[in-house]
Amino acid sequence: MRKAWVPPTRWIFGVATVLGLFSTLQAVRLTTLNSKEGMPLQLGKLLILNLAFWYVPALLTPSIVAVARRFRLDGERRLRAIAVHAVAAFGFMVVRFIAMLGVRLLLWTDAIKLVTSWTYLQRQFLLDVDWFLMVYGVIVGISHAIAYYHETEERKLKEARLETRLMEAQLKTLQAELHPHFLFNTLHAISTLIHRDPEAADRMISRLSDLLRITFDRSGEAKVTLKEEIEFLQKYLDIEQTRFPDRLTVRVEIDPDSLDAEVPRMILQPLVENAIKHGIAPNADRGHLQITAGRQDQTLWMEVRDNGAGLHGGTLKRLRTGVGLSNTRARLECLYSGQHRLEFTDLHGGLAVRLEIPFQRHAAPGSAADFRVA
Repeated sequence: MRKAWVPPTRWIFGVATVLGLFSTLQAVRLTTLNSKEGMPLQLGKLLILNLAFWYVPALLTPSIVAVARRFRLDGERRLRAIAVHAVAAFGFMVVRFIAMLGVRLLLWTDAIKLVTSWTYLQRQFLLDVDWFLMVYGVIVGISHAIAYYHETEERKLKEARLETRLMEAQLKTLQAELHPHFLFNTLHAISTLIHRDPEAADRMISRLSDLLRITFDRSGEAKVTLKEEIEFLQKYLDIEQTRFPDRLTVRVEIDPDSLDAEVPRMILQPLVENAIKHGIAPNADRGHLQITAGRQDQTLWMEVRDNGAGLHGGTLKRLRTGVGLSNTRARLECLYSGQHRLEFTDLHGGLAVRLEIPFQRHAAPGSAADFRVA
């Protein structure tokens, strides 16, 4: 629970000083207009009197704010709050009235007889009642306005934290969905080689072990560097090239300036998997896969191209309903909320999938020499 905000003392007395000086100027001018010629102008006493006129409410402001915060006029017990504020306002008027009488007696000692007159006291008190209530009301109103502001800000902060936690939970759910999907597809690929080519299946199992080690070592992170993403992708491509030893060539071209960019974890693997599954695997000819990435101003772009059949009815339907791409779209929306782009372009002899996200650096840049081209 946020502690109730109270205006700093320097702010209160700064405002009171400005108002006191303004009241002094008014008093000087009125005195000049109403006094007879030759009468001395008591500037010092007028200054003290008018500063006291505002300093007394300034001294009482913290107490009024405390009452306003404890007894909110918009609370459930509104009648009780109104009664408390009525008593507090009356007390404020009495205290301020007595304090101002004391200041006048200190400044003009010969006014003792006038001050002790019951008629004079009533007249002075009643003349200032509306002013007393106005000042009290202004202080309470400002206190409520500030309280509403802080409560609104606190509510926005809580909503932002809740939204962040919901997003993290959703990302974890999506990532947990992606791992079994990816593992199932890889194991299915291995199963096709067990009887046909046991040595190749053994190599795939070994590479899958390396791949899973990378996957689970950083399973709690939503984002990695592009360099780490490409390293992971190359492990996956090692497995796919074992499946298609003579039919799959891969070319990787990464702008060195973008290697330290942040990307969602396992964001390229579903795109590459779809390119191989729908573009290269059904085609008896030699398949070519090209993976490129670079930076354009404040945007990081990544592209996966294949030389398959391109877009057609069956491919479009699978792209729209497949687990991998549906998961990819959901994760991008969670992380970038409309500040991303995922486009499919038919190359009439292949398909290009282009992904654009905001460019953000994550770690020290890697080196393009770290990547090999299959």
